[in-house]
Amino acid sequence: MQTVFEDNEKIFAAILAGADGYLLKQTAPIKLLEAIEEVTQGGAPMTPAIAKKVLQLFSQRSGPAKPNDFHLTERETEILKLLVDGFSYKSIATKCNISSGTVNTHVSHIYEKLQVNSMAGAVSMALREGLV
Repeated sequence: MQTVFEDNEKIFAAILAGADGYLLKQTAPIKLLEAIEEVTQGGAPMTPAIAKKVLQLFSQRSGPAKPNDFHLTERETEILKLLVDGFSYKSIATKCNISSGTVNTHVSHIYEKLQVNSMAGAVSMALREGLV
């Protein structure tokens, strides 16, 4: 793709449509020839400014999961953090001013949302996905 457009949405749309590279019209002729050669060898040439934007776009769109990606409530996120920190259910109940039964209910919802079946699984997922 060779174009004058540098906006994020056009760059992303071109890549999704199958562009093998993305060069701006101001690219020097010798660089354009090098880019064509690079494409024939399986590369994906981009001007430096576009490459930086592509990296930023992908880091924003596919970065680490956030609590909302798993639809955890604020309370569930708080309880998950306390589990990661090693608190017992009883200690969590005391710290959050809720009953142990309520902690159990929140933990059950956390397991369901994270698709795990143990505290170790929940803690592991929280750390791996950067949830807390």
